[in-house]
Amino acid sequence: MKQVVQNYKSGELALLDVPVPGCKPGGVLVRSAYSLISTGTELMKVSEAGMSMLGKARSRPDQVAKVMQSVATNGVPATYRKVMGKLDSYTPLGYSLCGVVEQVGAGIDEVKVGDLVACAGNEHALHAEVNWVPKNLYAPVPEGLAARHAAFGTVGSIAMQGVRRGEPQLGDVALVIGLGLIGQVVVQLLAAAGVRVVGVDPDPVRCELAAGLGAVACGDPGSATVVSSVAELTDGHGVDQVYLAAGGGSNEPVELAARLSRDRGRVVDIGKCRLDLPWNAYYEKELDVRFSRSYGPGRYDPEYELEGRDYPIGYVRWTERRNLACFLDLLARGSVDVEPLISHVADFADAVGTYQRLKDGELKAVAVLFAYPDRPADGDGPKAAQQPQVAVPAVRRGSDQAAGKAPVRRGSAPVRVAFVGAGNYATSMLLPHLAEREDVTLAQVVTTTALSGANAQRKFGFARASTDLDAALADPAIDAVFVVTRHSSHAELTRRALLAGKAVFVEKPLALTEGELAAVLAAVEESGNDRLQVGFNRRFAPLLREARKQFGPRSGPASVRYLVNAGRLEHGSWYLKQDTEGSRFVGEGGHFIDTVSWLLGADPLSVYALTAPGTEDLQVLLRYPGGSTATLSYLTSGPGSFPKETLDLIADGRALRLDDFVRASVYGRKRWVSSRLPKARDKGQRAEVNAFLAAVRSGGPMPVPVESLAATTAATLAVRASLVAGAPVALARAQ
Repeated sequence: MKQVVQNYKSGELALLDVPVPGCKPGGVLVRSAYSLISTGTELMKVSEAGMSMLGKARSRPDQVAKVMQSVATNGVPATYRKVMGKLDSYTPLGYSLCGVVEQVGAGIDEVKVGDLVACAGNEHALHAEVNWVPKNLYAPVPEGLAARHAAFGTVGSIAMQGVRRGEPQLGDVALVIGLGLIGQVVVQLLAAAGVRVVGVDPDPVRCELAAGLGAVACGDPGSATVVSSVAELTDGHGVDQVYLAAGGGSNEPVELAARLSRDRGRVVDIGKCRLDLPWNAYYEKELDVRFSRSYGPGRYDPEYELEGRDYPIGYVRWTERRNLACFLDLLARGSVDVEPLISHVADFADAVGTYQRLKDGELKAVAVLFAYPDRPADGDGPKAAQQPQVAVPAVRRGSDQAAGKAPVRRGSAPVRVAFVGAGNYATSMLLPHLAEREDVTLAQVVTTTALSGANAQRKFGFARASTDLDAALADPAIDAVFVVTRHSSHAELTRRALLAGKAVFVEKPLALTEGELAAVLAAVEESGNDRLQVGFNRRFAPLLREARKQFGPRSGPASVRYLVNAGRLEHGSWYLKQDTEGSRFVGEGGHFIDTVSWLLGADPLSVYALTAPGTEDLQVLLRYPGGSTATLSYLTSGPGSFPKETLDLIADGRALRLDDFVRASVYGRKRWVSSRLPKARDKGQRAEVNAFLAAVRSGGPMPVPVESLAATTAATLAVRASLVAGAPVALARAQ
């Protein structure tokens, strides 16, 4: 299918071929009929992409701060790869459309195939021929409403939420500053609510349009018409509300709002304008400044938007979806008219040219629609989708490969690899080590979103991008599968890939529960396929391996202290979704337990965990054979400026120290200290991938035995059991 994308690094716009997204549970696949270009928001994004690197940095100081923190934690080379990977990627455009339901996911029963729906969201209602849309981000289109008008649903919801934040009442007078697309809809909503509206915009054409849509007066920001109209309508008191729907870098809108507001009036920011509030003016009138957050309550809440958890109507009357449905109803009843706002309807095939004409100023427009092929004719109502889904055969069982035997290598032919997932870690830490290798063929990348797969295909040279996992697992040409997805899917994807006879590299954690771990091990037993590696990369770090070599053999018990300054997570991070993705320690703790086990050459016997009330800080005591012990401190309350990982091992009168993979030292009869100027903070990803591929190619043993991978995972999971029991937890020894 086709999708409009932009490269943020170069500014390039393209109509790209991408895979059709899969239909996940909790949402629907929608084939677009019309999508709306936001001539304000989207053109601002397009313009920003054309800036120099310095200009981009100045426009996003929040992102610059994140980059500097990443440099402190991961080093310059890793941060550079990550940042350049993000910048040199295609990003989507669009957030408001109308289309026909083509496939219904599990858990959806209020719409069916063939229904017409309006869709919202800058990750789901994209300028693309097909989108997957979760249930709280679409609403059925009322009978008789034209699809081209329903495509305004998201913009209408944004305007409606702004109006709700202003709390207008019958007879109020409101000032709308900025008569672009959002401002024109705000004018109509206020007029429909019995509010007298004065519009402000430097463009006389837009002023004339607003006057025709219900504004009682309109004019230039500096015109006497606006001032006199406000004075006449309010008996000189000033307007009850001001709605800021303007953009740009001028501070004039907020200054005008203060001059024309009444005492204790409300100022609502809907757009993205400069907000250097003149303190005296706002203080003396005690103005109430409010922000309107996009489409309404639920925005930016992944539980609402992605998981479909609605807010009870008794507590939250107007959510994103209810605003969307309400606006569609107003359109259907004729209370709001968007037809006069449509300046141009472009064929989707001309999307790039349309953006360019808008950017250059050749096309003057309030609203522009893309019209898609095979769309329902306006006025004819919805029709069934033109391209039904084709069923994909299930993973084949019965052949040598499907029966779980190790894949048979064909002489010196390259290892054929499929990646399941292409997120930040995969694209910055794993794929750069594979893309240039002649002994590896990147055969297929499988993702749930179309554009992430297309980006990985373009940057790393995958032969194919797809959203069809079953087809990849059933492909006999695939030798190895890398599972680099969210934690909750690791065990199931690993289990399926093992049963399909593939060698599997899965990022940590292998499993989130004892049941998931048992299912993976049962798959190994059932298939006879033990070709498994988990991404415990620290044991492969060159600096740590050299330090271990310098330390030499150990005869007596050892004492290990491992301090992990994990730090705080940003609000909204999916790592915080413990109900579905597991705790932070379950997700990351295996790294550190595996490192200790490798250093000691044994698997742990028991786990005892403690935590301070009200914190996520953990103290984990691991007991090993031969009297060795390890204390693992996993802390989330430390400062970001402190190193993330420090490790000390003491045994036989000698000591080994690792300082955050930057420096290592060994103390004994002779002292060894690594170079003070390492090339980079290398945590072993490259060496780990090399070892895995060498085993796949040769058919020899995997770098780490399955028993050790299972023992590390079991120890990681035992931390929670120990916290609940308040006592040590013994671990079953692998037979």
